[in-house]
Amino acid sequence: MKRPRVMAIAMLWPAVLAALVLTDPAAADMGKTFDAYKRGDYATAFKEYRQLAEQGDAAAQFMLGWMYEKGEGVEQDNAKAVQWYRLAAKQGDAAAQYNLGWM
Repeated sequence: MKRPRVMAIAMLWPAVLAALVLTDPAAADMGKTFDAYKRGDYATAFKEYRQLAEQGDAAAQFMLGWMYEKGEGVEQDNAKAVQWYRLAAKQGDAAAQYNLGWM
């Protein structure tokens, strides 16, 4: 009997997560910022990532580290890349932890 209840919860979980992501203004901002990054509008992306990163967003912190490491929109600076990667890594961002391991 418990199995159908577990199945029902498992089937609803993706819808709940989608609703949370779609109603989260920070997630929407991150999407727009990443679009600017993909277009090569690094100045806009950097400015927006910086705002989000200073508010503690680990994904934005990672992206600032990436941009500093690669010199995208900013002068290449490994020390600043490490600084931003560390902040993201402390929050459990696996990509930041990985990149720190290579720097």
